[in-house]
Amino acid sequence: MHLTTLARHALSRGRTPAETYALLARRTHKPLPCARAVCLALTIPLAETTRRLDDCHDALLANPRPGTETDTGELLEALGVFDIPVSLTDTELAIVEHFLTAIDAMGGIRPGHQHGLQRWFTTGNLTTAYLSLAAARPLPRTGDPTRYWAALTTAGELLTTTPNPDPRLKYALTHCRTQATRT
Repeated sequence: MHLTTLARHALSRGRTPAETYALLARRTHKPLPCARAVCLALTIPLAETTRRLDDCHDALLANPRPGTETDTGELLEALGVFDIPVSLTDTELAIVEHFLTAIDAMGGIRPGHQHGLQRWFTTGNLTTAYLSLAAARPLPRTGDPTRYWAALTTAGELLTTTPNPDPRLKYALTHCRTQATRT
């Protein structure tokens, strides 16, 4: 049976992408084709699948050790390899642009925070991205607080116009507005 078909079946039975990868990799001992099959079963386009797997191939898939399939699947999932990209609306794209302006105005960002933001942009989880940025602040020496808080205020205003906005947005937006008036 084709690996992608097996991956679709496992996913349809409630297995996570990481569990599905581990199941296939244990059976075949072919990590790269198994990771590719999971991505394709999740309807991630082949070109994007190839790019993602190329990024982590040497570190995770080139020299597999027996018994590490579960750990590898969890790492692939944590790295965002199995994140399903969504198409963003024009408003959502504008929100992401404001986020990018805020990130630039931070004056530096931790790699883990940047990775999380990239995953949230890919999956369309803009509320979580906003809350994360609203809880952060620009660096004292290299950041631009005025630009940072202005960008987040505008992004928050756009986010609150979406249908059924998360109630936490109201408080985060109030925080951003307050910070913007202090700069």
